Amino acid sequence: MSLKIVNRHGTHRLYIRGTVSGQSISESTGTSDPVRAEEYRAKREAELWKEAVYGKRAVVTFAHAVGDYLEDCERSETTKFHLRRLLDHFGTTRLMEIAQPQVDEAYKAILRDGAQASPATKMRGVLTPLRAIMEFAAIRQWCERPAFSTPKIPKRRTNYLQPDEVDRLISSAAPHLRPLIIFLVGTGARLSEALELEWKDVDIRGKRAVVWQKQGNERRIDLPPRVIRALLTLGHRDGPVFRPRIRRPDALGVINDGYASKGRLSGGQIKSAWASACRKALLPGRIRVWTPIGSNTQKSAFVPEITPHDLRHTWATWHYCLHRDILRLKDDGGWATISIVTRYAKKMPDEYRKDVENWLSQAD
Repeated sequence: MSLKIVNRHGTHRLYIRGTVSGQSISESTGTSDPVRAEEYRAKREAELWKEAVYGKRAVVTFAHAVGDYLEDCERSETTKFHLRRLLDHFGTTRLMEIAQPQVDEAYKAILRDGAQASPATKMRGVLTPLRAIMEFAAIRQWCERPAFSTPKIPKRRTNYLQPDEVDRLISSAAPHLRPLIIFLVGTGARLSEALELEWKDVDIRGKRAVVWQKQGNERRIDLPPRVIRALLTLGHRDGPVFRPRIRRPDALGVINDGYASKGRLSGGQIKSAWASACRKALLPGRIRVWTPIGSNTQKSAFVPEITPHDLRHTWATWHYCLHRDILRLKDDGGWATISIVTRYAKKMPDEYRKDVENWLSQAD
């Protein structure tokens, strides 16, 4: 029995009903237009016959897999962002048609720098979320397990600063940036955690603060005297702890006290102020020269080698220098595995221990 278009009481949309290879079907065509409904019926019937002959793998699309993946459990906003871009690219492509050539095309179409994007960007923006969908589908036997080439990510040097370099950076920074730098070095908080920190989560008397990791986990961090002192210099006690020098409206035109929220999908909130501070502090970097699109005039900018995230590396390196306790470092830093933490072991010689102690205990 083939599928037929029928009217359904209480709705203007047309439905298809019938049985194909023993499978009973009753579903909306999504339209009240008889011509479009007929197109849907013919396509759906062909899919069902194909599935009956060749199996489910022959017809499941990327869009279908993404829909089920998102319904399976709650996903992070970062995951949803990357999946939306993949969905725009692959759409109704059948899962069985997605192989390495299609992945290479996805790099070119989705990423700003295309095939020239860094390995880390390829992994984060395309390959990791794509593999998650394909693994999800493979478990349900909608496709084979994915076998894609993994871009080789070169090992990045773990940068950290010594106490005197941190002091140079602080003195070279704009006044509104100084407390933030001290907080990052003194607590090991990620920049995103610090920019999202609100006063209600800071306990000055108890010398503790609560930050939220990207996985949504709560993490309590200790506040050493140097950090307490920096926080006390701030003139406000509600809302975001750290605030930009100039308040700008967000995408909806709303002016907020804190830094612009980017959903942890990207950073750059302190990019200019950070580069300026690093340059004035004589920290290593390079001059980037480029010609903007539509212009004949070259522009240049200082690109520091040290990033705000390196202040977390600095804190971790100092922490191990002080305590020589890798498990404590793992717990205090909120890392999931010990393998990540081992990079900080024995980075800083014992001779700097007193300098670190003095820096953290300074009350002025």
